[in-house]
Amino acid sequence: MEDILINWSPQETRVAVVENGAVQELHVERTLERGLVGNVYSGRVARVLPGMQSAFIDIGLERAAFLHVADLHIAGQAGRGHHAENGTPTPIERLVFEGQALTVQVIKDPIGTKGARLSTQISIAGRMLVHLPQDEHIGISQKIGSPEAREQLRQRMQALVGKADEGGGGGFILRTNAEDASDEELGSDIAYLRKTWATIRERSFRSPPGTLLHQDLSLVERVLRDLVSERTGSIRIDSRMQYEVLHGFGETYMPAAVAKLEHYRGERPIFDLYNIDGEIDRALARRVDLKSGGYLIIDQTEAMTTIDVNTGGFVGARNFDDTIFKTNLEAAGAIARQLRLRNLGGIIIVDFIDMTREEHRASVLSEFRKQLAKDRTKVTVGGFTQLGLVEMTRKRTRESLARMLCEPCPTCEGRGQVKTARSVCYDIMREILREARQFSPKEFRVVAAANVVEMLLDEESQHLAGLSDFIGKPISLTAEPTNQTEHYDIVLL
Repeated sequence: MEDILINWSPQETRVAVVENGAVQELHVERTLERGLVGNVYSGRVARVLPGMQSAFIDIGLERAAFLHVADLHIAGQAGRGHHAENGTPTPIERLVFEGQALTVQVIKDPIGTKGARLSTQISIAGRMLVHLPQDEHIGISQKIGSPEAREQLRQRMQALVGKADEGGGGGFILRTNAEDASDEELGSDIAYLRKTWATIRERSFRSPPGTLLHQDLSLVERVLRDLVSERTGSIRIDSRMQYEVLHGFGETYMPAAVAKLEHYRGERPIFDLYNIDGEIDRALARRVDLKSGGYLIIDQTEAMTTIDVNTGGFVGARNFDDTIFKTNLEAAGAIARQLRLRNLGGIIIVDFIDMTREEHRASVLSEFRKQLAKDRTKVTVGGFTQLGLVEMTRKRTRESLARMLCEPCPTCEGRGQVKTARSVCYDIMREILREARQFSPKEFRVVAAANVVEMLLDEESQHLAGLSDFIGKPISLTAEPTNQTEHYDIVLL
């Protein structure tokens, strides 16, 4: 069983999914940085890029959003279906034009320097269904039962969609939790979703470009819609006001979850129950220690995430092969958990410790896939490469925990390392020589960190004196205690 803890404040909502006392997932939403996925906007085509078969769309954000031809919906078909009579794809420049108004939906949040990704294929998620108002298709989640069960659900949905005239038309996809839903529950969801779409359409006709037409649910509400399952034992929230909001939302859309909802009144902060703040700090660290004594090194870059497994101090097994095997087995579960905790996405390369026995490699890969199966986010895993690496991808839907809570170090500018004092000394001397060729001051004054000044006065004093003789100008030194090692100024007096 798992418990869901919700820590709410006006500026930030934090949600932790805890299983057997260990945090499995962390979700953070800040009021001023709320995610955009699911939001529907009235947009305007700012620029068409034929070479990339894409367009930049102005939806009122700081950066223009991105629309690819594959995500363009016209005349009941997705962009991949746009073909001319000779069978060649219709280019985007013949489908949209600059200044055109479009109703668009965000399918991927802005990440780093990239703007939001958009689609004109609108989808609205409900409790059990996803509504596709521009389509007539009825789809069933592949996680639902057998092919026969899915076909029965499809026939029931077709009958219900035909009966429900509110808002008219549109297609639907049944979510996993719709498997045991009654006709009444499904009909209610259909009516709600159609009404929501009718409201969006009405607003789109009278709103200028850049207007937000529809906003997805808040994190607190998405907990009930997306995270609650049969395995959920309790949902505890520490805000009375939000408890009442969530209770009302649950009674309307998730009646079965309301019984699990509790208002936490304890004196200790709710996240202290499982030391979740400490878990967040560990999820931001580069090193993750394993119980056996081994450890992981996790490096997140713009291109990919690499995870290195090391034995560390683990000597518990009978021989070295068993030590490596047991460390890799434990690491498989720890890596899967860290991916969920840190919300790492994109390309991920795992460097397990080299194993000589094929059965050990097969067991570790099997355990890794088993642990990854718990993930709510789509994961694709390959086998071991020739170099003994495991390549995988995890769908990237929002910023990672580190990118949300941290920023690059101002000293190293995100490199993770700084120059040595000696390197900075040589930078300073090169800079003085460069300045001396352009200017002729009475004196050069160097203002630098104390450790840099100390090295210039001691180990590098001979080189500094030689430079002063060469340029024919005195060089004075001033230590600035607040300066970091790499920061210095050269003042011309």
